[in-house]
Amino acid sequence: MTTSQRVALNAEILRNLSTLSESEDMLARIAKYLRKLVKEQQADPTLMSKEEFFQKLDQAEEEIKAGKGRTFTHPDEMNIWLNSL
Repeated sequence: MTTSQRVALNAEILRNLSTLSESEDMLARIAKYLRKLVKEQQADPTLMSKEEFFQKLDQAEEEIKAGKGRTFTHPDEMNIWLNSL
């Protein structure tokens, strides 16, 4: 997401919040939902942005090209390695 897209999205969120803020009940619901979203994001260390995901893929491809990849001749070898992580 570009900076200008992020700014536009933040502005949209703030506009919508200002409209909804007239209702105390609605504000309470929004606050509850936001707390839930924050908790979910903090609880899941695998969450990453699209850019981070593709950066990790690029890094893995470079490591494979450099001979740092891992190969297994038998599924049991792979399972032993995975269990050691």
